[in-house]
Amino acid sequence: MSTQTKVVPPKAVLFDLDGTLLDTAPDLGAALNTVLAAEQRPLISAAEYTPLASHGSAGLLRYAYGDEFDQRRDELRQAFLAAYAEQIAVHTQLFDGVANLLEQLSQQQIAVAIVTNKPQALTQQLVPQYPQLASIKVVVSGDTLPVAKPDPAPLLHAATHLGIAAQHCWYVGDAERDIEAGLRANMFTVLAEYGYISVTDDTQAWGAHAKISHPLDLPQLWSN
Repeated sequence: MSTQTKVVPPKAVLFDLDGTLLDTAPDLGAALNTVLAAEQRPLISAAEYTPLASHGSAGLLRYAYGDEFDQRRDELRQAFLAAYAEQIAVHTQLFDGVANLLEQLSQQQIAVAIVTNKPQALTQQLVPQYPQLASIKVVVSGDTLPVAKPDPAPLLHAATHLGIAAQHCWYVGDAERDIEAGLRANMFTVLAEYGYISVTDDTQAWGAHAKISHPLDLPQLWSN
């Protein structure tokens, strides 16, 4: 955990979904390998696909197919999403500490929302599988608006629905686009280092206000 100075507690915390609240990499990787197996291609290991999981279907498919992905984008994405929908919550689980974190935020009367680039159909299928997330009423998906992260609009949309000004909201995510969106939305940004970050990612350059290595580090940012 790291931050520069003690900060004012948020009135709301907005979370990314994949790689921040939920460890979805195993099921995303399984969907990718389902597509690859159908074409008798070599499968991708967990060590390879896990750091890419925050990049969604495009990132995973581009890694597996290289330049071929650009020529077959729609076909491959459709096959991937169909495979993923069939096995969306087989191995996915909350990251350790997330349930406790959400309970602490509730006790402190801090509002919570989810802002993800995951398509709404998949988000609505996945989130209710986890009781700790099912009570979160404000959920903005990748196609809720005409734009998605790193555009700040989805974050601002969530803040509006919460009835809380953006400057009183925090955004927590594990990808560069999360931090960019949060900064552009004038929110305090927190990088979830426990998420899907590649060894080649220059996270320092992303400019997050703070970093956490475990979900329960988050309340410590305003409690210490």
